[in-house]
Amino acid sequence: MATERSLERDWTQGSIVSNLLSLSWPMLVSRGLVALRPIVDMMVAGRLGAAPIAGVGIGTLAVMVAESLTMGLTVGLRAMIARLVGAGDKEAANHTAQQGYVVSTILAVVLAIIGASLAEQILLLLGVESEVAIQGAPYIRIAFIAAVFMTLRNTNDAIMEASGDTMTPMKIIGVYTALHIALCPFLVYGWWFFPRLGISGAAWAGTVAQSVAASIGLYLLLSGQSRLRLTFRNFNFDFDTVWRIVKVGAPASVTSMERSFAQMIVMWFVVPFGTMAVAAHTLHARIDMFIYLPIMAWAMGAGILAGQNLGAGQPERAQKTAWLGVAISSALMVLISTIIWFQAEGIVRIFTPQTGVIDIAATFLRIEIAALLAAGLIIVLSQCLNGVGDTMPVMLVNLVTVWGMQVPLAYFLPRVGDLGVYGVRWALVTRMLCRAVFYVIYFQVGRWKHKKI
Repeated sequence: MATERSLERDWTQGSIVSNLLSLSWPMLVSRGLVALRPIVDMMVAGRLGAAPIAGVGIGTLAVMVAESLTMGLTVGLRAMIARLVGAGDKEAANHTAQQGYVVSTILAVVLAIIGASLAEQILLLLGVESEVAIQGAPYIRIAFIAAVFMTLRNTNDAIMEASGDTMTPMKIIGVYTALHIALCPFLVYGWWFFPRLGISGAAWAGTVAQSVAASIGLYLLLSGQSRLRLTFRNFNFDFDTVWRIVKVGAPASVTSMERSFAQMIVMWFVVPFGTMAVAAHTLHARIDMFIYLPIMAWAMGAGILAGQNLGAGQPERAQKTAWLGVAISSALMVLISTIIWFQAEGIVRIFTPQTGVIDIAATFLRIEIAALLAAGLIIVLSQCLNGVGDTMPVMLVNLVTVWGMQVPLAYFLPRVGDLGVYGVRWALVTRMLCRAVFYVIYFQVGRWKHKKI
């Protein structure tokens, strides 16, 4: 599915700007399509009322906590494959991909079984209203099934993208998104001969679409239609390779997991302000996914290039790539922030007609602007550190700013003056600004240039 030229291109040579744009734009499209899926779910569920919106939001957070473990392995896999491809050792890259694929699959299945079994307990722990719990539990169970196929798809994408093939994942995600969007309203509303499943229909649509996308990606890897060729013939666990993937990925897993736990705790702080506030918080999270898409694409492209360049023994080129990514992403965030300032209510109104939810979510978005202006720097530099395998500093700064700053502030700020639920949002903004300071200092010190994996 990728062109012959893209499969043979050496991303460690030539114009850095051209390489960054060429590698990143398919990931921008890919992440845009991925983010479109939960937005469609929210738009469909939003017509059913505030409780279904809240149920989808809490269900998604619960699945994200479990997925964070497999996402960490994916980060380790990306870093190792990028470094090996940059060093010109495709045989070792293929072997690493094989080992990472098997470990991620086993872990995803185990987590799905545990998560689906504890659906009700998760909702009770968060203390949601009974109507939200009733609609949320079935959604969570189905979403955990879909998470297995999502892990397979993410692993396929990680292997292809780290090797330098971002076109093939983009095309597969296009198929996945189209299938999900087509199925979702039919299963939620019971159109044609389909049963009316409510918000559970959105989860079932995701399960079908994810399984199709995962199957296509695996087939292309096995048939060698990407830069690497996966094979499971005579498979044996290579514990040394698995340990190296885990060693690099474990801090990323902790980072992702604590971020997901922190989001659940933030939701716990929002819940006492009522279903409208929970619905607004959920809508804001979905819109955030779309807002951060451009910088995530440039950040992931910069991370892959940084990893390949470091593998090729070109650390200064890797550093220059990172700062170019920061410049592009920061410019995009200024543009997006301007649009949000003037059009926040209109953006939220796309998802729900409820005035109370619109007012709260629009204010959330405007508060977020303070963080958006620093987001390009934070996300690009953290992705570059992950891309070269230096995942420990990213984990540490997340732990300190989330648990030492975000959570305490999310508890105290709503009690200050008339801030109320908006104090929770200001806590998140404060955390982001402190991260920006850390990443600038650490990246300039340059220890990451000597990281061995």
